[in-house]
Amino acid sequence: MARERTVVKGIVLRSVDTKESDKILTVLTAEQGKISVVAKGARSRRSRVTAVTQLLAYSELTLSESRGWQYLSEGSPIALFDGVKSDIELLALASYFAELVEAASYEETESGPVLSLLLNALYALGDLKKPQELVKAAFEWKLTALIGFEPLADACAYCGVPDPAEPMMDIRGGVVCCRRCGRGKGPLMPLSPGSLAALRRVLYGDVKRLYSFTLAGEDMARFGAAAEAYVHATLERGFKTLDFYRTLRPGQPQPGPYERIGG
Repeated sequence: MARERTVVKGIVLRSVDTKESDKILTVLTAEQGKISVVAKGARSRRSRVTAVTQLLAYSELTLSESRGWQYLSEGSPIALFDGVKSDIELLALASYFAELVEAASYEETESGPVLSLLLNALYALGDLKKPQELVKAAFEWKLTALIGFEPLADACAYCGVPDPAEPMMDIRGGVVCCRRCGRGKGPLMPLSPGSLAALRRVLYGDVKRLYSFTLAGEDMARFGAAAEAYVHATLERGFKTLDFYRTLRPGQPQPGPYERIGG
């Protein structure tokens, strides 16, 4: 009996070697969410699917199901993001994005916005050459919003003032607040007027222009540090790919500790 075939478009988030020449892929699709795919013979020199089984390959995949497993029958690359893969720093950062998305995604869940977010981030890094720090932070903030953990940033969550005095991000509560209002609430990460404006742009602005702004100095440092702290608190785990990325950029400022006020 012939196996039923389906055609999906997806990006490889993880690739694991198995047996002599096979791979097991974790693929993010728009309709089915995160799926596991067996690519038999993908590591063979004669394989016709080698390109589409690479990490971060975005392709049209023909799948057949057997005994509860999805098998890769054939594939056609759509985007391989060579501009990212040719730079070790960009590849390390993109690998962190893939690990983040894998941790935040589920099977049988519509994931079109998350897939688009990842594809646009890779394009911004490899083709548009956007600053790594900006793309990383904007990606982290937007991902948390898309998976249902969007922080409240339109005003101080406690007193309601639109422009909080000495703005802070309550990492556990997922809200922006005045420094005084956050006393005893913690843990908190300091923001600034510039980083708060950038956060609001990312959360509430046009997703097609997610990386169409500039940020520098202390504003960028606080924007990035708070983003990393928040996404890690939300997903409740660390990421080895991020640790590796940091070894490649030793001169970059590291996120500081949470700031606790009173309490």
